[in-house]
Amino acid sequence: MRRVLTLSVIVAVIALLSIGAGGAVAAGPAVAGSTAAIPGDAPASATATECDAGDGTDLVGCWNGTHYEEELAFNQTDGLTEAELEELTHLTMARVEHVRERPFREDVPVETVTRSAFMNDSASAGAGGSDPEFHRWNDQVWKALFVVGEDENASDAIDSVYGGAVSGFYSPADDRIVLVVPEGEDPQINPSTLAHELVHAMQDQYHDLTRPRYVGTTQDADLAVDGIVEGEAVHIEEVYDARCAGNWSCLAAPDSGGGGGSAADYNFGILQTVLQPYADGALYAETLVDEEGWSAVNETMNRPPNATSEVIHRNPDYETTEVTFEDTATGGWETYPNQGVNGSETAGEASMFVMFWYQSYEYRHAVLDPDATIRDNIQIHTQPDERLRTRANYNYAHEATDGWAGDELYPYRNDGNADGDDASATDGEDGYVWVTEWQTPADATEFREAYLRMLTAHGGDDHAAGEVYEIADGDFRGAYGVERNGTTVTIAHAPEPADVLDLRPEADLELSSTDDGDDANRTDGDDGTDGDDADGTNDGTDSDDGDDIDPDGDDADGSAGSDAATGDDVPGFGPLVALVGILATVALFVRRVRP
Repeated sequence: MRRVLTLSVIVAVIALLSIGAGGAVAAGPAVAGSTAAIPGDAPASATATECDAGDGTDLVGCWNGTHYEEELAFNQTDGLTEAELEELTHLTMARVEHVRERPFREDVPVETVTRSAFMNDSASAGAGGSDPEFHRWNDQVWKALFVVGEDENASDAIDSVYGGAVSGFYSPADDRIVLVVPEGEDPQINPSTLAHELVHAMQDQYHDLTRPRYVGTTQDADLAVDGIVEGEAVHIEEVYDARCAGNWSCLAAPDSGGGGGSAADYNFGILQTVLQPYADGALYAETLVDEEGWSAVNETMNRPPNATSEVIHRNPDYETTEVTFEDTATGGWETYPNQGVNGSETAGEASMFVMFWYQSYEYRHAVLDPDATIRDNIQIHTQPDERLRTRANYNYAHEATDGWAGDELYPYRNDGNADGDDASATDGEDGYVWVTEWQTPADATEFREAYLRMLTAHGGDDHAAGEVYEIADGDFRGAYGVERNGTTVTIAHAPEPADVLDLRPEADLELSSTDDGDDANRTDGDDGTDGDDADGTNDGTDSDDGDDIDPDGDDADGSAGSDAATGDDVPGFGPLVALVGILATVALFVRRVRP
């Protein structure tokens, strides 16, 4: 996923999960961490008497003559005039300086656009771009994650999340913030969104967010980078909000969320994947500040995380394993060498967790905990122990995925006798091989068992060890071969069982005894690595648990940040979306614009 701007996801959207997924969030959750300033070598904030217009950028807590403790003489009941928005921006900049303990280096222009204009302009280009090969490759990534079904299009699903959920973004290419506001002559804005995006502006002034290190080469790497970039912004937003609840005078948020759409408009599997940096990242940044001060955040910004596991477990020294893959496919199956990293994508721990969780939320299959109710499985994600003030927090850690050490997912295509010009056509067959690595054999077994529970929940039949499994119909129909060898779990998927054996001819798998065909007599190939627990057949489809999962809820944001350069594709999340008349280019979930 490559990024270009910071995009703030509207608060109400993520809230849709809070109540519907497991009961109402308690009022007034405790803020995660202290709101006190962190001691150290940072300059002290200026006093009100020291704050004068034209003092330059040396003072902390003072911008253009506005002191961080000042009060506003207006509200936004009837909207904000241009002059009032400018005054609010200056006050918010001074307050961000005070919390972050460093000054802005230059002014940050703030503009507004109505949601209808934003959506109309973005829809003129969409997330589709002009590269059908990329879209076909990317479809298999999201289908492998059991988030986008066989009859769906990943780009359309991503567009649905993006167009209705964005409430603001910062563009490093243009050094400006654009806020998406409700319809009306004078706009109303969410002050929290403004503070969040101003943090990104400050990051850009100190670290240059257009640098390559802030662009992950894979989906997991990009989410990991977001873990510190968005994590710092959310952490400061948390402190800011606590001060507003204490001794600062702050504008109330608008009554309307900006017309962002209803729960039915969003693919929550994609949305919850994108939100991971905003949840785990905030606590990751908080831990760094609490233990070592803001200097630790600066150091982490200079060397961002490269795996979501680092952020989920708040472990900068998290160890990964090199993944070994050899393309041995026969029968006309080919990878996409020009997409991703030599044809592959890395999903990572966060995306894999969402894969299993989403089966409970969307399909009512208890995959993470087969002995618990659907509601309990959903609450594994939506009801974490640690809470945030400004949004709902989410958990992305579970035994099924927390031993992740690496993965490479290779989408395949088989276009039969099509000539070279038709190589990216969409009328051929699609599949993938997904090689995953785990810290221990026990971790690999945990993942394999959860994956088989997911398959059998959709397929309805038990899984037989050493055989290709087939799902006859539904969103994820097709054939699946799953093998564990030590710490490696390899998954192959294709339309028909025999195709799985063409994708991985070396696999110790045979066709199901119910299948006919030339390959039915393949050797069993039971290498003894899976044991008696190989089928993991408890599908957890507890359909009589009495839960009605209503996708309504309360506050829970996630500024889906990310960016990309003109014409680039966004691995995992889709290519760029042109915002005609608003920005030169914006990528879905991107935060920073590259030159």
